[in-house]
Amino acid sequence: MAAVQKVGIVGAGAAGLAAAILLADAGIEVEVLEKAAEPQTLGSGITLQGNALRILRDLDVWEQVEAKGDAFSTLGLRAPDPTGTVIAVLDDIRTGGDDLPATLGMYRPDLTAILRDRALESGARITYGKTVMEIADDARSVTVSTSDGGTSAYDLLIGADGLHSTVRKAIGIEEEPTPTGMGIWRAFVERPEEVVRTDLTYGGPCFIAGYCPTGPDTIYAYLVEKAQERNHEDGPKVMAELAAVYGGPWKEIRANLDHSARINYTWFTSHLVEGPWNRGRTVIIGDAAHSCPPTVAQGAAMALEDGAVLAELLIAADHVTETLWKEFADRRTERATAVVKASVQLGQWMLDGVRDADVPGLMNSLSTMLKEPA
Repeated sequence: MAAVQKVGIVGAGAAGLAAAILLADAGIEVEVLEKAAEPQTLGSGITLQGNALRILRDLDVWEQVEAKGDAFSTLGLRAPDPTGTVIAVLDDIRTGGDDLPATLGMYRPDLTAILRDRALESGARITYGKTVMEIADDARSVTVSTSDGGTSAYDLLIGADGLHSTVRKAIGIEEEPTPTGMGIWRAFVERPEEVVRTDLTYGGPCFIAGYCPTGPDTIYAYLVEKAQERNHEDGPKVMAELAAVYGGPWKEIRANLDHSARINYTWFTSHLVEGPWNRGRTVIIGDAAHSCPPTVAQGAAMALEDGAVLAELLIAADHVTETLWKEFADRRTERATAVVKASVQLGQWMLDGVRDADVPGLMNSLSTMLKEPA
């Protein structure tokens, strides 16, 4: 018998839904509490590396993800010149194994919808408009009070509620995301015919100018700059100005940055919860436990891995014990720490203007580690 029979999960994102699917498949009663009033349908693109695709295959949604997204296994590097000269096309390490693509881009709400439908099919319940207010742990169960006046008791509670996690705060973990010094403009736009993979341009007015195909007709394009106060409504104008020096597909991307494009601006942040991610029978995973700049595109992969590993351990164990929590920490902390540190380091090298940094060495070391299953 599994260690738990009824699990509450706060947050209907990748980490929470991955755990929900696997736990419900094992016959465990699962309720997902989502603070949004209804399923979210807006968003930008997401880059999924091979180790994320491996988990999605384990969740039995790979075929749907592959059909909705755009997969590729090379990375292009372009010069910051008027023609967008292709400097190199590199074979990417397939961190999910040689039978999966190295990378897949897709529309983020499509991924969430696929995982949500799969969770519901597995028997999990998703309830909306549920903002967690208080958490009480009596060492045998966890009782959650929500803003609508309701209470629910679970054998175990999983906080998968993102960067500004309410669960993290409620159980007394003080780590919070802090800015790393970079900001990013993202735009979801029509796909130029020339775009066949992610291409990155380093230099020019931005630290990075890049794009990722998300389907036959769409991409998300991004420009990384020094963090500053920006207004979202200025997005089309600011992005067009920053992108003016970049050639190749950027000419068409720039032309599509009108007010119909979905554009947003955020600062890069990072945090890592040191020590155990649980307090009693409540545990945090995904962005609630760790976050990093998207410089190595591993945020979603780490979230999916967290959910899958936690579910595996809960299904296999007879009881919730310190041994279970130690095994969870042993399998997740070092891996997540390596991703966070590498992501922050890449950004810091750019901020500091370091030109002789061993970027290939760092990326190869990280990818080699990630190719091993979580």
